Amino acid sequence: MDDLKSQSHGHIVMLPFMAHGHLIPFLALAHRIRRQTPFAVTLAATTLNLRYLRSTTSPDDDDSGIRLHELPFRSSDHGLPPDTENTENLPLSQIGTLFHASISLAAPVERLISNITAEEGRPPLCVISDVFFGWSVDVARKLGTKSIAFTTGGAYGTLAYLSVWLHLPHRSTDAEEFSVPGFPERCRFHRSQLHRFIREADTTDQWSKFFQVQLKLFLASDGWLCNSVEEIEPLGFDLLRKYLKLPVWAIGPLVPPHMLQKSSPISPNSRSKSLQKHTGKVFGVSPEKCLDFLGSHSPNSVSYISFGSQNTISPSQMMQLAIGLESSGKPFLWVIRPPLGFDIKGEFQPEWLPPGFEDRVTRSKQGLLVRNWAPQLDILSHSSTGAFLSHCGWNSTMESLSQGMPIMGWPMTGEQAYNAKMMVEEMGVCVELTRGVESQIEAEEVKRVIETVMEEEGKGGEMRKRATAVMEQMRQAVKEGSDDDKGSSLKAMDEFVRTILGDSTNGTFSFLQVNHRS
Repeated sequence: MDDLKSQSHGHIVMLPFMAHGHLIPFLALAHRIRRQTPFAVTLAATTLNLRYLRSTTSPDDDDSGIRLHELPFRSSDHGLPPDTENTENLPLSQIGTLFHASISLAAPVERLISNITAEEGRPPLCVISDVFFGWSVDVARKLGTKSIAFTTGGAYGTLAYLSVWLHLPHRSTDAEEFSVPGFPERCRFHRSQLHRFIREADTTDQWSKFFQVQLKLFLASDGWLCNSVEEIEPLGFDLLRKYLKLPVWAIGPLVPPHMLQKSSPISPNSRSKSLQKHTGKVFGVSPEKCLDFLGSHSPNSVSYISFGSQNTISPSQMMQLAIGLESSGKPFLWVIRPPLGFDIKGEFQPEWLPPGFEDRVTRSKQGLLVRNWAPQLDILSHSSTGAFLSHCGWNSTMESLSQGMPIMGWPMTGEQAYNAKMMVEEMGVCVELTRGVESQIEAEEVKRVIETVMEEEGKGGEMRKRATAVMEQMRQAVKEGSDDDKGSSLKAMDEFVRTILGDSTNGTFSFLQVNHRS
């Protein structure tokens, strides 16, 4: 153990992709590494993304030892609008351009690693890169360090995303359902689970040219970190390891620590402030208004509706969703944005909803509509919230399941449909309402699904029991204790550290025993 401790000091470089949904898990992982190891951490990103990361942390943060390094990037050099460094404010038509432009970060990253090597007399222990930065594998190898992929998604969804892009299996059949390499035959996928860019991909389009190259490069990395929990995705981790033939460490969930406590000593007001720091967002209404609304309803009775920061639904879908919510008679809290075809950051217009809808649901206290942002973690952890109508992005999925919250799935893009499939078929914590912005949805179906999920018995009750079991597994995964008692995610982090240190002993590494801070 003493020999291992003497080897343990070193430097880790982290490279998140240019999207808020990727930046937040990277920062959470950096915090965990700093808390539980003696390693220095440098998180490198472009100017505006660093500004966002700083907005999510407070000056007195115990983990402020994380070094933020600026990577030069001028979006106009790549055919992007000025000061565009993130998917957040970028039209969907230009996101592919941003992906390709991100390859230009290779040169400044190489300079960063070379400078660290010169200053410290040895290369960093490893480079932890977003799975979209496959180029970093070659950079790491060239400079004598290990390359680690970090997928901010789950194991099942990551494998589906990886395999579908690398093999385009839907192109070899005219059938609506098809097999995906790496998955058993029983896990057949459907064309409606593919984003339009994947459905139309033919290896010559800009999306294929990026993803097929960058994802394939990580097949030659030294291992993968995954923001999930071994016990909640046994099939996903088994399949992902067999496909990659590399170490895969389940080190999640990377959610705020108090979300994994049975009872939090943090008051609602102070928690809301901490959550605003966690997201870096300005809430559309005060957290207190949301909490007051939730507090006026009985336990497990309110449906929370949010499609994430970059998604919206079509005008007809929005109208049918509103009618279905109102006709269900069940209370709801809806984070609402302009529909498809309009500026998602623009002002919301009343004509996008049924006449008098907002006035009626507000007066009756059936509903609360929130423009822009809502304190999602506060809402999900409130006892009155009973279900989450979600786009099934992995961050939102982890946050929901950390509270034992069943999910009504409406996946939009990326790997979200694969996440929903896994939660329906493998976990039993989700029922899918519809998919994407092209589907037809009727108000009656909205009403039926809400009534099903919110019922205390039957399918809704069973989903809640399963979601509660998943919540307990997530909490156990990060349980601290002796080597035998500690949670699986902490043990996985131990194994990861042994790998990057090149340790070949059979001794057990413990973060708590080498922690360089009290």
